[in-house]
Amino acid sequence: MSEIPAKATESEDPSNSGRARAAGDLSDARASHGTPASDGTSASPVPARSAAADARDDRDARDERDARSARDPRGPDATGFGSEEPRPGEPLWQSKPPGSIYDYIKVASFSIGPDGLVDQWSLRAEQVFGIPAARAVGMDPIEAFIDPDLRAQGQRKMAEILDGREWTGVVPFRVPDDSDEGGRGKDGLAEVYVMPTRTEEGEKAAVCIVVDVRTLRRMETDLAASQAIFGQSPFGFLLIDTDLRVRRANQRFASLFGGTPDEHRGRGVHDYLARPEAERVAATLRRVLESGDSITDMHVTGFLPGSDERRHWSVNLYRVHSGSGRPIGIAWLGIDITARRAAAREAAAARRNLALLNDAGARIGNSLDLETTARELLDVVVPGFCDLATVDLYQGLLAGDETPPGLADGSAELRRVAFSSAVSDAPFVGGGAEVAVGAVHHYPFNSPCADALRTARVQHVPGEDGGLVQSTLAVPMVAHDTVVGLAQFARTKGSEPFGDRDRELAVELAARAAVCIDNARLYRREHERALILQRSLLPPGDPVAAGLDIACRYLPGNSSADRHSEVGGDWFDVIELPGHRTALVVGDVMGRGLRAAVAMGELRSAVRTLALLDLEPAEVLSALDEIARGLGAPGGVQQATRAARRPREADLSEVYLATCVYAVYDSVTRRCTFANAGHLPPVLVEPGEDALMLDVPPGMPLGVGGEPFEEVEVELPEGALLALYTDGLVESRDHPLDEGLQAFVGALTDPTRPLEDVCDHVLTTLDTHHGEDDIALLMARVQGLPADSVGDWTLPREPRSVGRAREFARTRLQSWDLEALVDTTELLVSELVTNALRYGEGEIRLRLLLDRTLVCEVWDSGLVQPRRRRARDTDEGGRGLQLVGLLSAAWGSRRTPRGKTVWFELPLPDGETTLADPAEALLSLF
Repeated sequence: MSEIPAKATESEDPSNSGRARAAGDLSDARASHGTPASDGTSASPVPARSAAADARDDRDARDERDARSARDPRGPDATGFGSEEPRPGEPLWQSKPPGSIYDYIKVASFSIGPDGLVDQWSLRAEQVFGIPAARAVGMDPIEAFIDPDLRAQGQRKMAEILDGREWTGVVPFRVPDDSDEGGRGKDGLAEVYVMPTRTEEGEKAAVCIVVDVRTLRRMETDLAASQAIFGQSPFGFLLIDTDLRVRRANQRFASLFGGTPDEHRGRGVHDYLARPEAERVAATLRRVLESGDSITDMHVTGFLPGSDERRHWSVNLYRVHSGSGRPIGIAWLGIDITARRAAAREAAAARRNLALLNDAGARIGNSLDLETTARELLDVVVPGFCDLATVDLYQGLLAGDETPPGLADGSAELRRVAFSSAVSDAPFVGGGAEVAVGAVHHYPFNSPCADALRTARVQHVPGEDGGLVQSTLAVPMVAHDTVVGLAQFARTKGSEPFGDRDRELAVELAARAAVCIDNARLYRREHERALILQRSLLPPGDPVAAGLDIACRYLPGNSSADRHSEVGGDWFDVIELPGHRTALVVGDVMGRGLRAAVAMGELRSAVRTLALLDLEPAEVLSALDEIARGLGAPGGVQQATRAARRPREADLSEVYLATCVYAVYDSVTRRCTFANAGHLPPVLVEPGEDALMLDVPPGMPLGVGGEPFEEVEVELPEGALLALYTDGLVESRDHPLDEGLQAFVGALTDPTRPLEDVCDHVLTTLDTHHGEDDIALLMARVQGLPADSVGDWTLPREPRSVGRAREFARTRLQSWDLEALVDTTELLVSELVTNALRYGEGEIRLRLLLDRTLVCEVWDSGLVQPRRRRARDTDEGGRGLQLVGLLSAAWGSRRTPRGKTVWFELPLPDGETTLADPAEALLSLF
């Protein structure tokens, strides 16, 4: 349908009043020009309508439309996809509102006068052909629009039309274009319906109705495509009108919700979704309808008819418009994403579990303490994995047993070492009596927890009725095929229940913690053994030395409360030497652990052995250097000596290095000789003076080799304080070495205080609780032998010197009130002086020293050391040194810068010590 206006005299928009007049104008046109009868003849002519009449009809149509809109508050477009039903008494042609099919197809009309020229040109014709009425009126349509090859045929048809015949057909046409130099415009194809009419004068004319065929073909194609998309779409497709009612549903949607597509017409979202979800979706539909904004991937949750399974859909919404651009409804395109949501949840759970495992790897096992490791496990799982958790470890494991119980019957004693809760501070009750942290308990034999310990398999324990816990996983903690304890993970009611993936994660978390706990157990065992070994190698009790007041301190490197460090190789020693001399030793083996403790023990034993040989300090360190190099060589010292001649490519893990300071103090002369192998310098505090560090050449550490060691001799005044120490006392991560040395020197301010108080003051003043390294501190106050406790005589090389030596000894012993030792001393002095006369050289020197024991020394210039041998029965001599060994507590010889010294030592009579009878000793030799 289209309009047939009177002669076009003005241009107006056909989308408004022109469309509204379409049906009425066609009827008026037929009435004015005569409607053809069924036999092809036209009815009686009616005078043509004027332009003024058309204008009046246009206003009347608009008024009628506005009146209908006023009666219907929804407006003329309220029905959306449907159309209004005709009201009683209204003409049928007024039932179509604006926005019908004529918005999509191009329909135009024009009239041809008796002369075969255009005499009327509608506004629609202007739009279809693009030619204004002023230009079209008076044109020959055949000449203007028909191809030259078809004009003859067109003229014949025109003559037939003007002769009064109706004609309908498809006509190709060409729109003239003045801008085209060839005079050829765009081509088109139109279906033409020609109706004969008569003018007011009775002359034959015609009215032509033209429809653009290509537009119709395109509509047919679009309609077929839309039908295919709508009907064959694998997604649920709905067309919802402006009342939010379903106007059309596709087969996919109907197959899900039941029925046929037509049965879903008129339904709303409340017919498919529960009330809260339906209200949300309806509000979204209204927003889309009002704003025109599309919605992408809106998640909708509901249930399918006859199913209790919750389904999830992803819905896309967009507003649908008519050809004139007015909103007529909403398109709903939905896809079931239930499986995708489940897969997404699985993936999210897998990512969460992986993140939890990564967190566990970073946080569990940072400490070598069993209880701390258990707490670290609970810090990871609560609340990320469960709401409550506990860790129980075997009591024997915590007590330091050699091996854990393993797969026992599950009823062995356990100690609860950790508990954590995200919902309550109440102790966790795992289906039995309440167990506090630190308490020792055991599980009944038939309980799930005992079964988990016995079988090393996870057990699921349901919660009690009315309790807080929904379910619990009892997970055995297995490390190296050994059960070390039990971890329990519980979730409260309302939480997601444990699944198979959760069980696997719980086993992995417990296994990681179990390995760390087992490592901590092994470390604790090694640490305790190394500590026992180290303490057994240190001097027992308070060392005692002649002419020295000794105090010492040793702190192993585990003093800090928040960390455990391995045992180090620090050691000190006080060794009594002949002649009331004392060797003071402080050393530090580089490295930590049992290997360092063993190396320290070997070096300490070597030092004591070398000291008893009465070697000079530099010689002792040189020998120690060779021994240290041999510790890392498979063949020992000899192999290390040979390897020193070629480039060494030993494993660095087997290289033993150590620092050591070795000092020998002579209580008679108060002189001390130092030798240093890469150790920190000794500190000396003289009475009334500030503390100072002695300038002792440091030398190379033991085990490096190739460099000699130097000696420094220092005379120590009476009452002076000497301090030897290791680097743990003066160096830590927070305090550099220089700062620690200055602090140590500054702490030695009052050397007159008791040595024990001085040691405590030093440890209190300095930062000694860092726990990073062992600390060894050896302090000695000088107390030289008094002059009246020393007897020193020089004897010439003559036989009578033997008698004089006995006389000197007897007189001095009597002055010391040691008459009980006179006979034995005279006999032994006589033997040593006789040997010096017979086998020695130069002057003979006799010296008696009285301190805690009596020491007698005989000096000469000979270099040949006396050698004790067993005399045969027929030998006349060779029994002198045997006699010395029988009657003395100890005897020996040592080299001196000018010869040698042979000495013996006798205990002082105290009423309990029984002295050997010289007569019986002589008889025992034969």
